[in-house]
Amino acid sequence: MTDDEPLAAGGSAAVDPAGLDLAEARATVREATPLVNALTNAVTVNDVANATLHWGGLPVMSDDDREVASMVAGAQGLLLNMGTVSETSEAAMMTAGEAAADHGVPVVVDPVGAGATPTRDRVAERLVTELSPAVVCGNYGEIAAIAGEDAEVRGVESVGDHADIAGTAVACARETGAVVVASGETDVVATGARAFQVRSGDPMMGRVVGTGCLLGVTLATFAAAIDDPLEASLAGTLAFGLAGEAAAAEAFGAYHGPSSYLTAFLDAVAGHEPTTDPADRIREVIA
Repeated sequence: MTDDEPLAAGGSAAVDPAGLDLAEARATVREATPLVNALTNAVTVNDVANATLHWGGLPVMSDDDREVASMVAGAQGLLLNMGTVSETSEAAMMTAGEAAADHGVPVVVDPVGAGATPTRDRVAERLVTELSPAVVCGNYGEIAAIAGEDAEVRGVESVGDHADIAGTAVACARETGAVVVASGETDVVATGARAFQVRSGDPMMGRVVGTGCLLGVTLATFAAAIDDPLEASLAGTLAFGLAGEAAAAEAFGAYHGPSSYLTAFLDAVAGHEPTTDPADRIREVIA
């Protein structure tokens, strides 16, 4: 993208899903081998690191306020995941995000549990307003909470009805200036003016703790290699869901329950070469 290309609302050049080349997007990530610093939670840190590596990136999990700015200065992508919030993690995320802004590193914010407690609401608000992330990624309830709507979140899980999640995601994108990815039964990717449904994935993905974290680092890895955040988000979201489908179809070995499915899923992230036409899976619902 050149400096004189017009930007759509939400900070992304116009993208036509029919022209999205998923194989090319995957190759771009692999060829770039981006260094991605993930500040994530203790529950999923190993899976997050492996997913980064399997997509073709280089994972680093620096989360110490004493060094994180220096690490981010040499990175190409940054994930800020609120899964386990503490005073030290909040400070480290802010330091990392400020360093990313100084060095032009795209930031993905995953506001885990926003809407569940006042502390999480406050930290999420800081991350999305003070750090100008390229992408905000969360479940339906978290995105509704960021957009200022009533959201029902139990722990870190979204519950309740979100019939107009596309409209909510657009409102969130307008509020934050970021591309917004709302994950759920049907994922939604939105800017401040457009919203797309991405139909991919498998119900088994919902039986594993941490798939939202894995989607977040997927987006951070794609955004580290693909300049346009909307294109990166559409490609990353679709590739993630297709890997889930391939694992469920046992293309990477039989599974016997959620734990073995997670192994198959990570293998699919590493090895699945999608042949699906993105136009068959991505539909613009707000233009």
